[in-house]
Amino acid sequence: MTRIARLAALGATATLVVGAGLSVRATQAPKAATFDSGRAYEHLRQMVSFGPRPAGSPALTQTRAYITAQLAAAGLSVTPQTFTAQLPTVGPTEMVNLIVRLPGRRSDRILFTGHYDTKREKNFPFVGASDAASSAALLIELARALKDRPREFTYEFVWFDGEEATCEGWDECSRPGAPDNLYGSRHYVDAARKAGTLGSVRAMILVDMIGARNLKVLRETQYSAGWLIDVVWAAAKRLGYGDTFLDVPYPVDDDHLPFVQAGIPSLDIIDLRDYPQWHTAQDDLAHVGAGSLGIVGDVLVAAAPDIETHLGKS
Repeated sequence: MTRIARLAALGATATLVVGAGLSVRATQAPKAATFDSGRAYEHLRQMVSFGPRPAGSPALTQTRAYITAQLAAAGLSVTPQTFTAQLPTVGPTEMVNLIVRLPGRRSDRILFTGHYDTKREKNFPFVGASDAASSAALLIELARALKDRPREFTYEFVWFDGEEATCEGWDECSRPGAPDNLYGSRHYVDAARKAGTLGSVRAMILVDMIGARNLKVLRETQYSAGWLIDVVWAAAKRLGYGDTFLDVPYPVDDDHLPFVQAGIPSLDIIDLRDYPQWHTAQDDLAHVGAGSLGIVGDVLVAAAPDIETHLGKS
């Protein structure tokens, strides 16, 4: 076996001198995308340390700066989408969606989304470890994991502001044509429609409340696209996470609704039914874990090319 053949067999990276001053470089294959659950949990912990983070609060501004800084450290550019929402209990409130785009060979987009605000509570400090530090933290690491992988479609990561209702109940302050929730996702869809870019959004994947230690993700079948559910659940089973991604239907109203109403295939990955700490003071670090973030991150990394394949056939 020649020296060149031996090096190729070993998969080494080396410069081989051939003839007079000429060189040939044999390189290793690119590393597979991996999701860092420990790093994701540290993001979650940092966000919780800022305290309650309702829309318009100084703590949410601090959270936004943290997310932006972490993405910049990964070499990713953040585009803020700023708008003013009229909150029934607060009045005009500035909100900011954060957007990171990873260009693909095509301009058609697959969105990976979640919200980063917490519910405004009067009676106790609500730090929202799962709702929604978990989704905000996961998206940072998912963008980092996927940024160097070849893509046919463009990936866009969106952190929505103002998902939570400002009143105690979900519909308590809603009025016809002006629901008291989903401010950031509704604004994103409205802005894209006005800009004429909504048609390039081919699929939307939402993560919300995915930090619970005993994570149980049910199939959101009322609004989510069946084919997206099937693709993601197949990836989960392939990775051995069938005991986390369960074949149980459960309807949830969430940030995917404005996209579904706009005709965009969407999926909500959420653990709501089996998380009794929802909107209580106990939604804290004691009830979330890095392992759950890792499961969802691994599943989305594995499912992303399958989603592209399905869209490429349609």
